[in-house]
Amino acid sequence: MFSKELFGQRLSETRIKNRETQDDLGRVINTGRTTVSEMEHGKKTTTAEKIALICEHYHIASDYLLGLTDDPSPR
Repeated sequence: MFSKELFGQRLSETRIKNRETQDDLGRVINTGRTTVSEMEHGKKTTTAEKIALICEHYHIASDYLLGLTDDPSPR
């Protein structure tokens, strides 16, 4: 089941693991730092297109980011 909180936690952990700032991720998905922060804190979600960009950028599975699996590896 999808959880905004888990999505945000995984997004934040992945971004930090890759040593990027919220501004860096914002540039990748064409949004601002505030929006990235709101997503990471479970206050906001985003579009399928931006989720795809995030997954491509970090080489992770969308199912992992969405909390549908615990395996971050893309297939």
